[in-house]
Amino acid sequence: MLKEVCTLHQESEFQHSNIILVGMMGTGKTTVGTLLAQQLSYPLVDMDTIIAEREGMSVQEIFRTKGEAYFRDLESQVLEQMLQSTGQVISTGGGCVLRELNRAVMLDKGMVVALTADVDHIVGRVAGDTNRPLLAGDTRERVQTIMEERKDAYRFAHVTVDTSLLTPDEVVTHILTRYRVQAS
Repeated sequence: MLKEVCTLHQESEFQHSNIILVGMMGTGKTTVGTLLAQQLSYPLVDMDTIIAEREGMSVQEIFRTKGEAYFRDLESQVLEQMLQSTGQVISTGGGCVLRELNRAVMLDKGMVVALTADVDHIVGRVAGDTNRPLLAGDTRERVQTIMEERKDAYRFAHVTVDTSLLTPDEVVTHILTRYRVQAS
């Protein structure tokens, strides 16, 4: 079963001190990140939360008042600052992978784990969430559009786990197995 839901894309000979979660909204980054941080006794760094605190407004407000480009710049700055530290679980925003520089720094500073899920599971998880600025309008249509736009954006990750049919604890087990193998 591990081979069906968890794919190791690249192997390398470096030790990882951070686990960096990437993926579409609704794939479980925050939930899985919280559990991983507890298991490892690492702090959880939720980038959207840090950005909102620094700006004094929600991510949705930042998108609405300052635009997506401004938000993506903040996201890059926060990512680089957060990756100056080690021994943490970092939950990125879904679009953090859109910039090549972000992908490069993530690969250099930790084990990157892409969480994926099918459209139905993502829609089920995010339906009714008004705090997701990219989902304005028809949620299913927006999720499908974003998934198509980003279909290759997460392929750079060291590990990919499909969360569609797994519990958060099962996802954590898959990630920790890969993390411990690569860190040894």
